[in-house]
Amino acid sequence: MGVELPPVRVSGDDPVLPSVFRVGTAAAVAVGAATGAAAALRGGGSQAAVDVREAAIAFLDERHFRIDGAAVDPWAPLSGDYRAADGWVRLHCNFDHHRDAALAALGLPEGADGDAVERACASRGAVEVEEAVTAEGGCAAAMRDRTGWRGHPQSRAVAASPLVQLTRVGASGGARTDASKGGGGRALDGVRVLDLTRVIAGPVATRTLAAHGAQVLRVGAGHLPEVPGLVVGTAFGKRSCHLDLRTPAGSAALRDLVAGADVLVQSYRPGALEALGFGPRRLAEIRPGIVCVDVSAYGGQGPWAGRRGFDSLVQMACGIAHEGGDGARPRPLPAQVLDHATGYLAAFGAMAALLRRSAEGGSWRVELSLAGTARWLDGLGRVDGAATPEPDVTGVIEEMDSAFGRLTYLRAPGTIDGMSPYWSSPPPERGEHPPTWW
Repeated sequence: MGVELPPVRVSGDDPVLPSVFRVGTAAAVAVGAATGAAAALRGGGSQAAVDVREAAIAFLDERHFRIDGAAVDPWAPLSGDYRAADGWVRLHCNFDHHRDAALAALGLPEGADGDAVERACASRGAVEVEEAVTAEGGCAAAMRDRTGWRGHPQSRAVAASPLVQLTRVGASGGARTDASKGGGGRALDGVRVLDLTRVIAGPVATRTLAAHGAQVLRVGAGHLPEVPGLVVGTAFGKRSCHLDLRTPAGSAALRDLVAGADVLVQSYRPGALEALGFGPRRLAEIRPGIVCVDVSAYGGQGPWAGRRGFDSLVQMACGIAHEGGDGARPRPLPAQVLDHATGYLAAFGAMAALLRRSAEGGSWRVELSLAGTARWLDGLGRVDGAATPEPDVTGVIEEMDSAFGRLTYLRAPGTIDGMSPYWSSPPPERGEHPPTWW
């Protein structure tokens, strides 16, 4: 990427979580990359460190999050794995419109239960269900093995791109800036970040930037669904406003915000935000020097570029769930590993682009995908860790009061000069703040 980072001290080793995949290694690399980039931005010879156990535990974030002591279940009743006539298929129904699309694709009435979905899937091929649900605007993935995915045209498209792709937007524009903090304050003090993301990967990226001092403004909308619990647990250190980008007023307000931003992170499907008038080139015209971070499920190229997807679906499609369960039935990773790793890598990409902007000027685009992260994880090799016990979280749990109640959460992983990143404010209520910088 043309960005030189200071060495990151890594302690510990795999296995940490119960998996044959090197989840702890992936966590340490992703968290370490973000922490190292933050240390470089902070300057002053700052030293970054990451503990493999702590990084892997951070990937269990939503499992340990509590509101007044109560756990949050992010899964809707119909989300899950279903046996098809020739294998397995997973349906993602956490949003009502995705649930309705799945039911319509299966020829089922609104309100059909899980038993009805099981019977409908059992009479069809897994890929047939995947394609039918996708055509209806829903989210599904047939379980493929590693070989089957490697031969898929989308897999080849993913393989053609680097894990974190950093490119300059336009030929010029964007003055050089001094990214060095000289060892004082937090790495991203004064950096403004627009967060147009949902669910886990994108929100984890922007929450990580907030932990390193960035002003993060999440831009949501009243008509867009959210996953209860996740929308709170990923919002530490942020503010929240609502804009309807389908309206002239909403578009104008976002343009004003972009004009004052340093970074914009978005997880719309590839091309969707551009269709609303906010593609990378247009953003660079509005704000020369902006860093645009695009997070997608399957990447921006290939036949599945515009396909909706989530971590659990990508695990099914890419062969991870197949290998974890020895092919008999799906067995996912012990955490939403693709989401969390992509989130930390996206935060790294944003900070790496800020370093490039400091050195060269210009506007920058960072692209990542869950499928790209899955390919990278696969390439890290295997470990004898299937029987590894769940890790002890003693020492990494913290609490904070909020408008939602007393929150229990995992501390941000990694350290710079021995200090952990932190969030200076609790999660806001949805749309609590005006669409302005502060």
